[in-house]
Amino acid sequence: MNYNLNLHDFIADKVTKRKESLFKKDLESNSTQLAQAIEGKSILVIGGAGTIGSSFLKATLPYKPSKIIVVDHNENGLAELIRDLRSNPDYQLPEDLRTYPIDFGSEVFAELLSNEGKINIVANFAAHKHVRSEKDIFSIKAMLKNNVFNSYRLLQLLSTNSPDHFFAVSTDKAANPVNVMGATKKLMEQIILAFQNTFKVSTARFANVAFSNGSLPQAYLKRMDKGQPLSAPMDIKRYFISPTESGQLCLLACVLSESGNIFFPQLDMSKELKTFTSIAEDLLAHLGYEPDYSDSEDEAKKKSKNLDPNTKKYPVYFFASNTSGEKSFEEFYTTKENYNLELFNSLGVINTSNEWTLEKINQEMDELKSQLSEKNLSKEKFISILSHYVTSFQHIEKGKNLDQSM
Repeated sequence: MNYNLNLHDFIADKVTKRKESLFKKDLESNSTQLAQAIEGKSILVIGGAGTIGSSFLKATLPYKPSKIIVVDHNENGLAELIRDLRSNPDYQLPEDLRTYPIDFGSEVFAELLSNEGKINIVANFAAHKHVRSEKDIFSIKAMLKNNVFNSYRLLQLLSTNSPDHFFAVSTDKAANPVNVMGATKKLMEQIILAFQNTFKVSTARFANVAFSNGSLPQAYLKRMDKGQPLSAPMDIKRYFISPTESGQLCLLACVLSESGNIFFPQLDMSKELKTFTSIAEDLLAHLGYEPDYSDSEDEAKKKSKNLDPNTKKYPVYFFASNTSGEKSFEEFYTTKENYNLELFNSLGVINTSNEWTLEKINQEMDELKSQLSEKNLSKEKFISILSHYVTSFQHIEKGKNLDQSM
């Protein structure tokens, strides 16, 4: 399907409704501190080929780092990242810019880290990020390995030659988690915080990044490319930031934090929570279409099969959420957390205490590995085990996962 879309402008006009970055004032007022932390320094970006990791990398470039190392197991994503950076006249790249198609949980990565010696800034964006991955015990175990055990191992490796700043991305789903992804990220936060007296660590809870890789809004574009219907839950609301804002948020959280801080964007619940269906409707209207509502997946697919390329109607199927692990809306902090909304213009900060010592982390990780080695472990038993380590985890189980929807 042919359509003309300036995605950056559409996000600003219809999704975030911000012409300027949410973090413009915070970037300007802290520009000197950012420059001092980055200019002439070395940066390692893990998971740097993804939307947030690449946006973080782009956010650092104006401050003139001397060396950038990007690690991502997505070889094609790394190739496109470098093509994008080298083709864009707005970016001045350092002479020492290297990419490695490596899994950060591998022995090859440990060897790479050992050979590099001290790195000033380490930012980790490698993670399982989708509630969709909550569907079977094997996918869930892989999520736990990536989000928890690999993160723990990374922190241990860095302890031998500590960076000046360590940052790892979390999620708004870690606040009062109801899905396995959110619970693993909450556990990751607890592990990171245990290292706060070893070297400077910080993290950030995120809004949804509009049209990021693998997101539902991005899927709208892919569906339209293939002439397939748009599908979305009607009753799910989320906060959104732009890809550029996502990189800026991580940069500010990485450099400006005190050790152990959790950052989040200050967004207004009454004004800035949006449904996925409203984004779909706005996108169609922007492209000159009106939604052709369907009562079922089958009806929507039939309409798309017979889609007249000259029509101004496009098939959609909107429905009530019926899958496990979905909250009706997300939140950035809980009433039990010590948060501060006054330190920055558009950033909130959660000040944390050291709930787990390094000794306790070692013990808990050993115990968790032992429990997960049980043969024929069920999803239900896994959730029970995870709830022991993440006491705020209240799983929502509906007997259906996102892969069972269009």
